[in-house]
Amino acid sequence: MPSTPKSAPPLDFRRIRAITLDLDDTLWPVWPTIERAENALRGWLDERAPRTAALARDADAARSARRAVAAAHADRVHDLGLLRREMIRHLLRAAGDDPALAEAAFEVFHAERQRVELYADALPALAWLSARFPVVALSNGNADVHRVGIGRYFQAAISAAQIGAGKPDPRIFKAGARAAGVQPHEVLHVGDDVQLDGIGALRAGMQSAWVNRAQAPWPRDAGLAPQVVVEDLTQLCEWLGRPAHRR
Repeated sequence: MPSTPKSAPPLDFRRIRAITLDLDDTLWPVWPTIERAENALRGWLDERAPRTAALARDADAARSARRAVAAAHADRVHDLGLLRREMIRHLLRAAGDDPALAEAAFEVFHAERQRVELYADALPALAWLSARFPVVALSNGNADVHRVGIGRYFQAAISAAQIGAGKPDPRIFKAGARAAGVQPHEVLHVGDDVQLDGIGALRAGMQSAWVNRAQAPWPRDAGLAPQVVVEDLTQLCEWLGRPAHRR
């Protein structure tokens, strides 16, 4: 039976000179956003490529397309936008529709993907954090902080597609530190995913804060636990703002 995971060394507040921040499921719930975007895409296809729209609604056909595209672009699995666009193109071809429609169809999906519903704590926390630290977005997804409407809070936004590697690969974390103008050990990374954010940041030499909205236990087999576990971003800001923690 796996042993209880060890905790990382206690958080050193004196080291924190920048924040890197996950987006999906940290600032907003991602799956309702994706569902709305997929519905918008299907509605667009209903009018312009109805055979493709029918195929996209077939779960087996969609899975088959997803597998085929992933295999064809095995070196680009970090680029979710490319994979989505090529999956649409694959379905268009399979249905006998014009594959050139893939570009416009993807833009319909992508535009709707930016219409997120922020958690109630997100904007106050972004304002608080960005007033005290350079904040850099780190995401494996294709949300655009400027199109979402929160770009003013970020010094930079780094995506897996830009770097050629996604979390938990150390390269994307190190790129985030460079964008903030600091070293990785001077960064506190904040995110919701155990492996991608929590463990990935620690392995990249950062300190780590796990946003655990579900109040789940840290998985016993996940390895080293992060320095900080909070229920939401309000709690994170309150914790960082304690007088004893101020530099």
